[in-house]
Parts: sequence; structure tokens; C-alpha cells
Amino acid sequence: MMDATDIKIIEALRENGRMTMKELGKKVHLTGQAASSRVIKLEEEGIIEGYTIRVNERAMGNPVHCFLQIFTNSLHHKPYFSFLETRQEYVRNNYKISGEACYLLECRFPSNEELDQFLIQLNEHVSYKLSIVIRG
Repeated sequence: MMDATDIKIIEALRENGRMTMKELGKKVHLTGQAASSRVIKLEEEGIIEGYTIRVNERAMGNPVHCFLQIFTNSLHHKPYFSFLETRQEYVRNNYKISGEACYLLECRFPSNEELDQFLIQLNEHVSYKLSIVIRG
């Protein structure tokens, strides 16, 4: 069972997953060793699943950000998934959702031209509704 200190640990690690256990301990009013033990426990319980980085997509050369509601044309979704596997450089997330659409696809592109080519090829497998992110 998580307590208030565990929640503070998670919040601190969300802000900076690279901090030392000593720094984490200071933030949550524990020793570095006690903070480390708590983090290990949270990892073992599956509450902390891993550590990652956040990148600036625009600075990485991918300023076009969009979401696509995906409507499959049949009950067989494998062609859609196979297509996505060949376009992993653009795909950020693919969520199975409820509602009108079957999936919500999040993508980043270096240009509108590459987005257009992606959409032409995507349309061979599924129908979609496109939303471009104006500010994110």
C-alpha cells in the first residue's frame, strides 16, 4: 500500500528521474538509503515500471504533431498494424479506444508533405479523421 511519502517519491522522480537517491531523500525527508529502499519496493510492486526521457520533438526535426481517429474497414486489423510497423519513425502512440473510432493514433512528422504521403498509404488500410495539434 502506498503512503504519502511514496507519492512524493513518484512526483519527485517524474520531475527528474536522474536525481541521486541522496537528492531524492532530501526532497522527501528521508536518508538516501531509505529513499533507495522505497524506490526498489515501488519497482518490485510494479508501481514504477521504468524510466524514460522526454524530448523536444520540434528540435528533433518533427514539428508536425497530429492525432488520427482510425476507423478499420474490416474485422481484420493486422494490415493496419503491419503498416504501422513499417512507419515507426512517425508513430508515437496507438491507443485502442471506445466510441466511434477503433484507435487513436498519435504521430509526429518532419513536414506536411511527409504527413500527406503517410495518409495516402494509411488510407489503403483504414479510414481516418485527422486533427493537427496547433499548440501543445
